[in-house]
Amino acid sequence: MPLRGGEGRGPRGLIHPTATPVPGIPQGCREPAYPEDPALLHHVELWVPDLPRAAREWGWLLGSLGWSPHQDWEHGRSWRLGPTYLVVERSPAMSAAGHDRMRPGLNHLAFHAGPPGRVDALAAEAPGHGWTPLFADRYPYAGGPGHHAAYLVNTDGFEVELVAAEGA
Repeated sequence: MPLRGGEGRGPRGLIHPTATPVPGIPQGCREPAYPEDPALLHHVELWVPDLPRAAREWGWLLGSLGWSPHQDWEHGRSWRLGPTYLVVERSPAMSAAGHDRMRPGLNHLAFHAGPPGRVDALAAEAPGHGWTPLFADRYPYAGGPGHHAAYLVNTDGFEVELVAAEGA
């Protein structure tokens, strides 16, 4: 069963039989047995043109999804959920001024966001935190019939998809 931040874990991260499931995560999902699980994403690093703005926008979104602040340094910030973390960084090595999700490379990141009501609440709050709805005319089924999700883009052009738990 999926677990929240290490609750119910025994030695080396093994799931404890009395662990509490995380609400809103489909039962087919699993928590990795070890942080080094090869099926799990380790981290994502996004280079941004304006670190304070990115930290506000991503900080609100990730915090709303249960991620915790992880690292803070001159050119970057990160948030962590379990063994996975996401970085926003204003790198001095950037070769362009901004991100374009329509060019080759990263188009969007999709996050499990809990039950449909939670997705709706986040979609409603998002514009107050630098995120603009995409495909609003087809919300909440822009991804197809039965796929309840909110598509958002932030000031720097990064798109996220907030996916509702199936059957919730």
